[in-house]
Order: sequence, then structure tokens, then C-alpha cells
Amino acid sequence: MTTALDPTPSLDSIKALHTWSLFRTMGRFVAPGSAPSGGLTENASADGLALLELPGQLAAHGFASAQLCHFYLPRTDASYLAEVRDAFDTAGVDIEVLLVDDGDLTHPEQGDEQQRWLSGWLDIAEQLGVPRVRVPAGDQAPSEETIAASARRLRALAAEHPDLRVLTENWKSLLVDAEVTRDLLDRLEGAVGLLIDTGNWNGEDKYTQIAAVAGEAECSQVKVRESAPGVLDAGDLTRCLEVLRDAGYAGRISYVYAGTDDDEWARLDEMHEIARAVRG
Repeated sequence: MTTALDPTPSLDSIKALHTWSLFRTMGRFVAPGSAPSGGLTENASADGLALLELPGQLAAHGFASAQLCHFYLPRTDASYLAEVRDAFDTAGVDIEVLLVDDGDLTHPEQGDEQQRWLSGWLDIAEQLGVPRVRVPAGDQAPSEETIAASARRLRALAAEHPDLRVLTENWKSLLVDAEVTRDLLDRLEGAVGLLIDTGNWNGEDKYTQIAAVAGEAECSQVKVRESAPGVLDAGDLTRCLEVLRDAGYAGRISYVYAGTDDDEWARLDEMHEIARAVRG
């Protein structure tokens, strides 16, 4: 597993995915205590692919890199985290980034508590040996107060964990557009980086908005839409990939399938074929 920040790979060098793409394959597992906001329904009795079996399956499907959702970890004790590290190492699959999918650094009453909760997950990431962690910037509407609170607490998290690269994402109620995202990044002054998700912004100016910040991103999540149930929107996926390329983004392309087909592996393979046409 990668334990230090590597030089940014070229767009076509690594086949990668966001493990949310395999939510059904993983039995919709959500570990108890991992989703306190209630955004995900905790489900410890899921009957799907176990996390320790995931790296081997990723390798079998040609993936060499994964963005790992924090809620897939059924345990966080040191011995189990060592097993997870070993499973990924043995399969030859790296964890590009641990994705902490809960927490609100901009909460008006619980912001400090949320920061401490997120810091605990950064401790777990360090034990996993991952180089990067993505945390939400905040789930309140943008204002001078909420943007400032997000910047302050993100900086604090990064300072508490100097061996990790902390990232945030154009996601949730705070980072609603490129203008707010650039404002936050300016305040962070490089202390925290950006993960760009092409599926988080909508509207007629979606591609313009993505292009305005994509060049500053270090990681990506390229999310495919459906033009009909079970049918990938190849046009939108192609356009998103072109926007990232033209904006100067040179990091890994991590596929995100969140459609209606239970055969997630097949849809990821289809995404990869579409992406190859753009990436070469």
C-alpha cells in the first residue's frame, strides 16, 4: 500500500474506483457508529462481500487503486486495520484516499465536536497507512461565518495530522459552486487540498463550474449518470472526462457508479471502456 504521496500519475496509468460504486456488492454494509448524522442507514447484518475480500476482487477486475469509504470498516482496532492493510498489499491494490463520509465542520453548535470526531477517523487513516483522507467541508449553507469556520477547522485537522494529506470535496451544503469552493481553497492556502467530484454539481453550467476548480484538484470521482434505467449516459461521462483533461487535471480517474443495475462490476467495466476513448 502507498504510504507516502507519490508523484501524480498520468490519467491513463491506473484503473481506479470509488468504493461507493460497490455498495450493493458489499451488501449495503454501513458500520455501526460510522454515520451519526443519519445520512446513511447503519446496517451491520449485511450479507455481501466482506471488506477483507474486496482487494482480491478489485485486483481480479483490473483495479489497482481504490478510494475506500470509512463506513465499510466493521472494526477499527489495530489488529483489524493491520489485516486490511495486508489484504490490500497482498492484492497489489492501493488505497488512494480514505473517504470519511460524515461530519459537519460548520455545524453552529457541534462544530468542535464534529472536528474531534473527524480527527478520530484521521487517526484510523494513519493506522491504515493511507496517504490521503477526504473530509466534508461542511453541511451548512455558505456564508462568511460558515466558510471561515470550515477553513479554520480544516486547517486544524491538517495541523493535527501532518503525515496525512487532508482533502475536501465539492460536496454537501457548503461547497455549492465553484465560487464558494475557490473562496475556501484560497483561505486554506494549500494546507488542505481538493478532491473533485463531477457528479455533485448540476444545472446548465455544470461543466463550466467543474472546469473552474478541476485544475486545482489532486484526486477525482467521476460519476456516471443514467440516460435510462440501467443505461449509462456516455455523453455526460465523456464530457466530464474532457473537462477534467482540458482543465489540466492530471490525477487518477476514480469511477463512481451509482445507477440502478445490481451488476456493478459490469457497469464499471462499461465506464472504463468509455473513459479509455477519452483518455487514450
